[in-house]
Amino acid sequence: MTEAASNFLRTIIDNDLKEGKHETIVTRFPPEPNGYLHIGHAKAICINFGLAQEFQGQTNLRFDDTNPEKEEQAYIDAIKEDVKWLGFDWAGEVKFTSNYFDTLYEWAVHLIKNGLAYVCDLNAEEIRSYRGSLTEPGKNSPYRERSVEENLELFEKMKNGDFDEGSCSLRAKIDMASPNLNLRDPIIYRIRKVTHHQTGDKWCIYPSYDFAHGQGDAVEGVTHSLCSLEFEDHRPLYNWFIENLPVPSKPRQIEFARLNLNYTVTSKRKLKKLVDEKVVNGWDDPRMPTISGLRRRGVTAQAIRNFIESSGISRAAGTVVDLSMLDAAIRDDLNDNAPRAMAVLKPLKVVFTNLPSDHEQIVTQPVHPQKEELGEREIPFSNEIYIDQADFNEDSSLSRKKFKRLVPGDYVRLRGAYIIKAESFSKDEQGNITEIQASVVDGSIGENIEGIKPRGVIQWVSVKHAVPATVRIYDRLFNHETPDKGDMDFMDHINPTSLEVLEGCYVEASLKDAQPEQRFQFEREGYFVADRYDSNSDSLVFNKTIGLRDVWARSV
Repeated sequence: MTEAASNFLRTIIDNDLKEGKHETIVTRFPPEPNGYLHIGHAKAICINFGLAQEFQGQTNLRFDDTNPEKEEQAYIDAIKEDVKWLGFDWAGEVKFTSNYFDTLYEWAVHLIKNGLAYVCDLNAEEIRSYRGSLTEPGKNSPYRERSVEENLELFEKMKNGDFDEGSCSLRAKIDMASPNLNLRDPIIYRIRKVTHHQTGDKWCIYPSYDFAHGQGDAVEGVTHSLCSLEFEDHRPLYNWFIENLPVPSKPRQIEFARLNLNYTVTSKRKLKKLVDEKVVNGWDDPRMPTISGLRRRGVTAQAIRNFIESSGISRAAGTVVDLSMLDAAIRDDLNDNAPRAMAVLKPLKVVFTNLPSDHEQIVTQPVHPQKEELGEREIPFSNEIYIDQADFNEDSSLSRKKFKRLVPGDYVRLRGAYIIKAESFSKDEQGNITEIQASVVDGSIGENIEGIKPRGVIQWVSVKHAVPATVRIYDRLFNHETPDKGDMDFMDHINPTSLEVLEGCYVEASLKDAQPEQRFQFEREGYFVADRYDSNSDSLVFNKTIGLRDVWARSV
C-alpha cells in the first residue's frame, strides 16, 4: 500500500486515530487452514498488513481452526510461507482460535446463565426448516425455553462427549423473526468427535465461526476487523456477541469488496476439487490462482502487490476485474526486472558452410537492455546453431511483410551476432526439415552491411554450448469468462490446452547455473522461471510465466 492510494478504509482508520478512539491500530488476517491461499486472500493480506504498516500498527496472523475435519498442518505451513513471501510479517507468535477455546467455552456458559443461549435437540435439517426464509419468519425451537440449569447440565454433557454428533447443539437465543437470518438463533457450538491438530482430543465440541471470530478479535485487541462483503450480513451478529459477552475490547467490523477475477475460480471447495480430481498437479500448480501457484509460475510478490493496489479498494459488490489487469502487472514487473536470455523451444539445426568445424567465438549482449549497471553476458557462437523451427520457411516466395524470418536465399540477423543467409536445407523421409545449410556475412556482428537488408532478427543458441531444458507452457486454466456462474459446472470449462510440456529445448550457456525461482525473459518468447522444485543443475525446468503481449485480448 502506498500513501498516495486513497480508499475508504484508510479514511476510517485515520479519523479514528485523530479522534482518539485508539492509540494504535491492530488488524488481523484470519484464514481457515483448509486449503491454500488464493489471489483473493492476497487482497485481504495486502489490506490488513498494508494499512497496519502505514499507521505504525500491527497485524496478527490467526488461524480460524474451528473445523478440524478439513484442516491440516500442511495448509498452516503454506499460509505462513505465502504471507512471508508477499513481504509481510505478523506481530508476535502465530495465533490460533483454538488458543481461546477455554475462554470461548466460559463465554458460552455466560450466555446460558444470562438466558441468551440454549441446548437444542433439533438436527441440522430440522434447524433449517425452523429457520424460515427471507420472506417468512422462523419458528422457535421446542427446546428454546429450557431452564438455565438444564442448559448448563446439557452443555456440560456435550463437552464431556455424552452425546452423539448431530444430536444437539448450543444456539444463541436472539430472534427467530429477525429479517436478518443470521440472527435467528445461530449455532454457537456443535459436536465434532475428531482430533484437533492443535488441541488433540481435549475437545469434542467446537465453536462456530460466527461465535469465535469476533471474540478472537476482542481477546487480541483488534481495533479494525477488516473483511470482505459476504460478512456484511453477519456484522449484527458479530456486534451482538460483543455486546453480550465480558470481552476485554470492542473491535469494529468493516467490510470491503472481495476480489473477483474473470476466467478464474477462487472457491476453496472448487480449487480442492481440481486438486483431488488431478485436473492440476497440486495446490501450487502454476495454473492455479493460489499464491503458491502464482509464485511457482514465476509471478513476483511485487507484481501481486501492484495489482492489488491498482484494482482498488471499495464497497462495490459484484465488480469483476479483468484477468488482463493481473497479466499487465506481471508483465510490467518482469519487463523491468527480468534478465534477458535466448532459448530455442523447438530446435532446428543450422550449419554454417563458410565456417570451419572448430569455429568458436564469444559475442556479448546486455543482461538487461535498460539497465546498463547489470553488465553484459557472454554468449558462445560456433559453426552450428539451433534456431526455432517457426523461424524458417522453405517457401522463398513469401513476402517480407508476411514472414520476417529465414527463407532460402535470403537474410536474417541472429540476435547479437551475424547476419546469415540460408543456402539450402535437408529433409527426412517424412518430409520434415532437419537441417539448414547457411553462411554468415563477414563483419556483420553489430554492423549493417551495404546492400544487405535482413528480413528480421531471430534468437539462437550454439549447438556445442546449448544447455538442454524442459519448458512448460502454461495458459489459462479455464476457457470461459465466468466458469462457475449460476448453475454452470466449472469443470465443463477446463481449457484442454492449459499445459504443454516441451522436451528437447535448449537455452543459452549463461543459464546453465540458473537457480530455482530465477526469472528470465526468453527473447521473443515470453517470461519464464526456473521451477522452484523440479529445476536443478542436472535438469533445468522452466515454467512460462506470461507472454510478451496479451494474446487473449486479440482472440476474444
